[in-house]
Amino acid sequence: MVRDMYIEAESSWNCCQAVKKSKKLLQFTLDDGSGENRTILSGIHAFYEPEELIGKTCIAITNLPPRAMMGIDSCGMPLSATHKEGEEEKLHLLVVDPHIPAGAKLY
Repeated sequence: MVRDMYIEAESSWNCCQAVKKSKKLLQFTLDDGSGENRTILSGIHAFYEPEELIGKTCIAITNLPPRAMMGIDSCGMPLSATHKEGEEEKLHLLVVDPHIPAGAKLY
């Protein structure tokens, strides 16, 4: 059960790269406000290139138990919305005001 959701700040998305041997996964390194780097993997490479996401202020759930994907522990999940435009599926990460600090709680 998810008890709290936390927001990640703009400067937190300091590294994003494609996961080797995966067509879908991107690996993010970010700061969740705890002062330590956090690794999150997400299957959104079909919708975003890594360089598009650096500097974004996105919402992520960071109090999930780690989940191994492609041999890497993912310690959270970015939130996104999907919809269709005609037959094409679109995905958009939930992006917020860059003035919100890392670790801020959502209510």
